[in-house]
Amino acid sequence: MKKIDDTNKAIIKQLSDGRKAYSAIAEELNITENTVRARVNKLIEEGVLQISGLVDPEFVPGLQVVMMGVKLKTMDLERKAKEFSRLRGVISTVVVTGRYDLIVQLILSEEENLSLLDFFKYELVKISEVLEVETFVVYQSHNYRIPYIL
Repeated sequence: MKKIDDTNKAIIKQLSDGRKAYSAIAEELNITENTVRARVNKLIEEGVLQISGLVDPEFVPGLQVVMMGVKLKTMDLERKAKEFSRLRGVISTVVVTGRYDLIVQLILSEEENLSLLDFFKYELVKISEVLEVETFVVYQSHNYRIPYIL
């Protein structure tokens, strides 16, 4: 597991506004702009940091967010999480404790012809060893942003 030092944590926190200039971050943290740039590039290369635009799903017409709890027949959870993450519409898949093995976050879109039924019929069927699935449709969210992947 990669360790993130205090300077990298401070830089990442400053990047919560993804448009903030490296020079402004450097000035606020009392380091050089080149240090900020080098550290950000290294964090991106190592897969620790990704800078992306996020949207509030309530402002995108025809978009629906669904959380899905998944119970599996296998304990090879990491492999299954990776399989789920490759399905169309999946934003993220996490291995969890509790009544489910995985929580899968989906974006569904009328415009992209991907409804919940389509996801079950054409995507979920690609995954073997699924014991049970429970869906949670997000009707309203607060301070919630997602990547627009469709």
